[in-house]
Amino acid sequence: MFELHHLTALEQLDWLRRGEITPRELSEHYLARIDRLDPELGAFVTVTSERALERADAVAGTARTAALWGLPIAEKDLWRTAGVLTRFGSRVFAGFVPDRSDEIVTALGDAGTVSLGKTNTPEFGMPSYTEPLANAPARTPYDLTRGAGGSSGGAAVAVAAGLLPFAPGSDGGGSIRIPAASTGLVGLKPSRGRIPSGAGFGDDAGLVVPGPLARTVADAALMLDALVTAGPYRYATAAPTWDGGAYLNAAVRGEGRFQLGVTTWSPWQTAYELEIAPEAHAALVVAIGELAAIGHGIEEFEPAPEVAETGEGYAPAFRTVWQAGAAGIPVEGEDVARVEPLTRWLIERGRAVSARELSEALLWLSQFERRLITAFHPYDAVITPSLAMVPRPLGWYDADDGERNFAQQVQFTPFTSMVNVAGLPAITLPVSTTEDGLPMGVQLIGRPGGEHVLLAIGAQLERRLAWQKRHPPQW
Repeated sequence: MFELHHLTALEQLDWLRRGEITPRELSEHYLARIDRLDPELGAFVTVTSERALERADAVAGTARTAALWGLPIAEKDLWRTAGVLTRFGSRVFAGFVPDRSDEIVTALGDAGTVSLGKTNTPEFGMPSYTEPLANAPARTPYDLTRGAGGSSGGAAVAVAAGLLPFAPGSDGGGSIRIPAASTGLVGLKPSRGRIPSGAGFGDDAGLVVPGPLARTVADAALMLDALVTAGPYRYATAAPTWDGGAYLNAAVRGEGRFQLGVTTWSPWQTAYELEIAPEAHAALVVAIGELAAIGHGIEEFEPAPEVAETGEGYAPAFRTVWQAGAAGIPVEGEDVARVEPLTRWLIERGRAVSARELSEALLWLSQFERRLITAFHPYDAVITPSLAMVPRPLGWYDADDGERNFAQQVQFTPFTSMVNVAGLPAITLPVSTTEDGLPMGVQLIGRPGGEHVLLAIGAQLERRLAWQKRHPPQW
């Protein structure tokens, strides 16, 4: 039986603009699904039903030309929304209601969206899995015993299970791509500075950028276009821009033949023991085979020694910056004892980092950025596994030992953080499933400003593999 969430976000926008459905009717459909299905999924931490319907009615009276007119979304619980409970995934902020919204929340509103509430995140967005003590864990809808990744875990679950048409997330070390890969979605991390609006607590290394999680490549491009144009200037970065118009054009046309590099190298591999699971390797093989059949050039490669042998420098530099980022989390005194053990470990380590140590780490990562971009430059895009393992069972991460926990995160997601350090665009694509029905994907890393290439390649793969037709039981 047909239901509204069976439409893509792009199709829902078309129905809205043609008057086939109203913003209120669409919001009511999703709110009913959230009420029925979310208790076992953990996608939402706050549902603002009454506020959402008032917003839907207000949007209905505005011009239908807004980029995302009438489409339901939800904000990550790391983003302040004026008048809405915002807990940052932490028990410390159990009653916090901000009086102003972060810029990305405002940008999404200006695009005509209707917010249904707040999606689940780990505490302060620090780890790459969403199992906060303040809320229920975010579970991949393909297997409720496994986590959805993080930190945009709740957003990913909502989209995968049909509780939202698509959702915004943020990515500081893989926080869009990891949950997208864990839930069978398309997850796009834009180039550093591509999107003018940003949110959260910020970071010294410029790692965090907002971006879309979606079921189709075109839906991801639709949200990207809205976020890119939501500001007083079209672009916030010096990266080359695309002269082909809207990114949606690239995603719909899916044109071009490109030279693609394939690597399973990670800058973490000399500091941590890494192993690629057979399921992750199988997904990579599927993607390579399909891309070769399309006509793309495929070349396996390892970065030059000056890049490949950087693990001994990358690991401590990234750890220093990550811990230093936690130093600014706004908890003091007795509240430090109330945060989760991992967060407390990060805060204590971060506040012990000296200005010199941080400066040296930032300089090292800046130099690594240049080396990595140079190493990847011969290729229009570089392909890696999305994850090194299948989605992890709930409770798999060591909650009490910070060092072991950090190592586990690296071993699960060794291919994502280097993209943030280099400021490059990257997209996760759900190319296959395991024998147990779990989604597995690959990551495509583009050149600076190369989102259009990633979207075009993603559209080509989507046509061949039809992942948009695969859904979890809740669908």
